[in-house]
Amino acid sequence: MSGADPVDVTGTWELTIRTPVGRQDVALILERDAAGALAGRAVGAAETVPLSDLSQDDDRLGWEQSITRPLRLTLRFDVTVTGDELAGTSKAGRLPGSRVSGRRSRRPGSDARS
Repeated sequence: MSGADPVDVTGTWELTIRTPVGRQDVALILERDAAGALAGRAVGAAETVPLSDLSQDDDRLGWEQSITRPLRLTLRFDVTVTGDELAGTSKAGRLPGSRVSGRRSRRPGSDARS
């Protein structure tokens, strides 16, 4: 272990998930609480859901989210963050994995209205 600070993953990410039922576009919002713990939520066209089991190992990020639309599923994500881009997979039980890609659209403290 290098002892270096982990990659900063906070901010708003625009994700594209290529699923067996079609492309899903989702906003992923990641924040750190006062104690420094990572927390977040996913905002889709049909619903907003909290992230659970959120973990970070340097540039690797994982989480689960339970959705009800378009299907009732628990999704497990495993992505790698490189600068303002991420890529990886999402898996729901025995269903085939889905490719995930994304780009950070806003960093913490930035003002989109400027």
